[in-house]
Amino acid sequence: MRFWKFHKWMILALIFVLFLPVTSRSVQAETSKQSISISLDGDKISSDVAPYILPKVYVTMVPLRVISEGLGASVDWQQTTKTVKINRDGSSLALINGKKTALVNGNDVALDASVQIKNGRIMVPLRFVGENLGLQVIWNQSAQSIALLSGSYIPNLPNPAEPSQPEPGNGNGQQTQGLHGAWISTVSNLDWPSTKSYGKVDQQKQEFISLLDKLQAMDINALFVQVRPAGDALYPSDLVPWSRYLTGTQGKDPGYDPLEFMIEEAHKRGMQFHAWFNPFRASMDTVTTKLAANHVAIEHPDWIVTANNQLIINPGIPEARQHIIDTVMEVVNKYNIDGVHLDDYFYPSGGTFNDNNTYKTYNTSGLSQADWRRDNVNQFVQQLGKSIHASKPSVEFGISPFGVWRNKATDVTGSDTKAGVTAYDSMYADVRTWIQNKWIDYVAPQIYWSMSFKIAQYDKLVDWWAGEVAGTGVDLYIGQAPYKLGTTEAGWQSSQEIINQLKYNEKYADIKGSIFFRATHLINNPLGLIPALTAFYQQ
Repeated sequence: MRFWKFHKWMILALIFVLFLPVTSRSVQAETSKQSISISLDGDKISSDVAPYILPKVYVTMVPLRVISEGLGASVDWQQTTKTVKINRDGSSLALINGKKTALVNGNDVALDASVQIKNGRIMVPLRFVGENLGLQVIWNQSAQSIALLSGSYIPNLPNPAEPSQPEPGNGNGQQTQGLHGAWISTVSNLDWPSTKSYGKVDQQKQEFISLLDKLQAMDINALFVQVRPAGDALYPSDLVPWSRYLTGTQGKDPGYDPLEFMIEEAHKRGMQFHAWFNPFRASMDTVTTKLAANHVAIEHPDWIVTANNQLIINPGIPEARQHIIDTVMEVVNKYNIDGVHLDDYFYPSGGTFNDNNTYKTYNTSGLSQADWRRDNVNQFVQQLGKSIHASKPSVEFGISPFGVWRNKATDVTGSDTKAGVTAYDSMYADVRTWIQNKWIDYVAPQIYWSMSFKIAQYDKLVDWWAGEVAGTGVDLYIGQAPYKLGTTEAGWQSSQEIINQLKYNEKYADIKGSIFFRATHLINNPLGLIPALTAFYQQ
């Protein structure tokens, strides 16, 4: 009996000894997996509680102390209502434990993750709080780090080369070197202006100046600024309301002319300024109560189709197309721009677009619905191009379509790709016709895939587009995707991917430059892109 007790004890002890290092390694691995570092403008922020990532929603949670001590914000936790209140530089946030919305400057905003109480500590979603306090939030997967950048912070960059002096004409921003462009998104305040600058003229101007300084430092010489995000305007217009992304309220005068200011700042640096229009999107959602009285969806509800939870101006109605042309020409005639730029939003690429009645009314040529839709877009592109060139021949007209026109399996003249969406079949954008008829001056396909992404391979698509413009006189700019650097998609684990793509572009004389999507993803220096890009452009 004693022997059995001793034997049993020895077995248990042996199991404990064997299990101990395994458990220890497991704990270490879990700790290492969750070891996330945080910095603000290059300075590390300490945290006594390790940040963690919520599964499925992939939201990084941090203790409230990081917000108060690390970001210098005023915080208040109200135990009775379980509410966190955060204030910094005029921005006010209120988040309630368990509630999937927050108050941002008095407005309800959806949350991916609510406040959590973990081991007695108040944990808040870092990206949501940071961005709504006016900070850029950059996640580096490989380094398990989060960099927070303020609007005034400029990373240490190589000294920029002297910008080329602008030539006369063409809006005073024409470059003698190749075009190195950046898209600046204003929709949802993605690149500029920040939400915390609503109604603050001096702050908005300073943010834009800071953005241009950073872009110029890496040799960007052309800006493609979204001046019509959703049936609205970043300039005083007689046809459409002021954009809500300037003040938080659509139709409210921001107190200055942002477009005039931006053009002046671009041209004083020798940078081109292309006015970027989203032609057919009327609103980012379907709520009409917050639209201004002179918004197209209020004045012409019969022109509007609801699709994918957005309001879209129906391209099949001739008067609607002319309205959009008139809004573009208002800018062409009033401002010293270098170009008019359209993105790839024509017909929605997915979901249901109910234009059956319009098709019956306006299809006088007996076309199939798909061909009729393409013809609607063709008429719009042709008429807009004619109007621009008749008014100001020096202003370039260009479009940035989806990167795949058609797959070879569908059309033998298409590219060797297997894309699930194509410009011709999904957006009804017959880009080949635009090029062959010279309705546009340049085309900038969004080739947002890597050299190793077999479904839509970058080099194969560049070859195809170069063949399309050859001998036409239409310039080719390539839309590049720095926003994908650091993601898990094939080929984006090093910034060298972008450099290799730029080198590949040099094979073709018809490729006159590149446009990067988008400005914030450039200045965030993903995977060390800034020094590599600057060195490439200044070699």
